[in-house]
Amino acid sequence: MNPARSGVLRLGTQGFAFDDWVGPFYPPGTPKAAYLERYAEHFSTVEIDSTFYGTPRPAVVRGWAARTPPGFVFAAKFPREITHDRRLVGADDAAAEFVEVMQRLGDKLGPLTLQFAFDFSPAEFDRLAAFLDRLPAGPRYAVEVRDRRWLTSAFVRALSARGVALVLQDLFYMPKLEWLTAAFTVIRWLGRRSDIERFDRLQIDRSKDLAPWVGRVGRFLEAGVDVFGYFNNHYAGHSPASVRQFEALVAAAGEPPWPR
Repeated sequence: MNPARSGVLRLGTQGFAFDDWVGPFYPPGTPKAAYLERYAEHFSTVEIDSTFYGTPRPAVVRGWAARTPPGFVFAAKFPREITHDRRLVGADDAAAEFVEVMQRLGDKLGPLTLQFAFDFSPAEFDRLAAFLDRLPAGPRYAVEVRDRRWLTSAFVRALSARGVALVLQDLFYMPKLEWLTAAFTVIRWLGRRSDIERFDRLQIDRSKDLAPWVGRVGRFLEAGVDVFGYFNNHYAGHSPASVRQFEALVAAAGEPPWPR
């Protein structure tokens, strides 16, 4: 591959607060309060999972920023109150509050993702488009759908017109896409929750699944697209090791170093 790239690749995990990681990833005896600092010694980005359950307190967000080095980036999911409970109806104020709080991360703020439920159908297309138009300007936004009926040219045009990224997924019942709708993209490697109970080691060989993603990521970077990629523990059993595995595949293909 041509080593000249203009896009930036950031790889991390979905969440960082897992006790099963103490020993395999965090040093033995690491207290919960130190998980984030230890995490940031290895990776330059993380997707915060806890925001899905509610908007964090401003002090918590400021603490995340203070405990990570310059250049670290946080991605986060919108609260489920907005995407699942209200299904965007009457959710403008809650969304504005969430965005305002997350913006306290300053230049450490990465993509903010609207992750929708499995039953969020294309019949709600107009509602989603109008909601995206009302989001506060500034942050990078992404949309994740779990129903393949959304995946149409009209949906792509709607996201592209607003500079909103379509989240690309490695999920068993969704297609593996290479669609770009913004100057950045978000990739989420997921898995079946029933397959894995502990998160202390790799338990599923994903080598063949990861190989095609190397080419996709390389093409994104060649196009000048920034890539934010996040692995779930359920993908293979231990998401830090999944990141390392993919880093090795990317490096072997001649891709550039990622931020440290």
